[in-house]
Amino acid sequence: MQRFPPRRKSASAAGKRPSQRTTAAEPRAPRHGLARVLSKAGVCSRSDAERRIREGRVTVNDRVITDPEFPIAAATVPRITLDGVAITAAAERLVIALNKPRGVVTTANDEKGRDTVYTALAGSGLPWMAPVGRLDKASEGLLLMSNDPQWAAQVTSPQFHLDKCYHVKVTALWDETHCRQMEQGVTVAGDKDLWTAKRARVLRRGTRSTWLEITLDEGRNRQIRRIVEAMGAEVERLVRVAIGALQLGELPKGQWRRLTVAEQDLLVPNKNP
Repeated sequence: MQRFPPRRKSASAAGKRPSQRTTAAEPRAPRHGLARVLSKAGVCSRSDAERRIREGRVTVNDRVITDPEFPIAAATVPRITLDGVAITAAAERLVIALNKPRGVVTTANDEKGRDTVYTALAGSGLPWMAPVGRLDKASEGLLLMSNDPQWAAQVTSPQFHLDKCYHVKVTALWDETHCRQMEQGVTVAGDKDLWTAKRARVLRRGTRSTWLEITLDEGRNRQIRRIVEAMGAEVERLVRVAIGALQLGELPKGQWRRLTVAEQDLLVPNKNP
């Protein structure tokens, strides 16, 4: 079999290697689901947005979209319409502190027709805002609301946990011994684990009742009420007065105010989790 000598490289090619261009992959722009985009724009709640999208009432760049999770790149400015009306994205994060009155529920639509926290926002001109955490119907005090679900998720995340402080009126004459018992833990019916308060102290005592200051570092359902009941008393009033370093202060009941950027930063210890 005839063998051929190897092909010799030309002088111009000798010592030259094909150029190898390596380009680092560009980071992918963040994307958000269409329902979240509508909610953040202040149009409606996220659940309402999902329903309206499935009903075919939303278009993106003149195309009807029925998938609530249809991705919208954060860096783009698509034309989004709802029922033919153009939607403008929210220009900035908005957070408010509301002094929630007793007797109203923390929800947008109540199937029983009860007053909700949105009653306090009627006629305010605010965009759609969702509650950040909850207060039950019988509780009152500091409630946060925001149009930024990502920020709200950080505030409520266990990773960036914020203590919550309450002033609580119990139907018994309690002293510091009872407070130490709350801190050490009590057994609640139906749960083998101890239920505790992070801190508890007496504020003042009446003839038949006691005002306590109770701080929680976890968020079990009806936690304070169930601890008090397990200790043989009942909660007559429960007012949340602080979330982290943010105080309710002198905000009148049923009124709200906007939080400054500095106050928002107090609630989120790490902006880039």
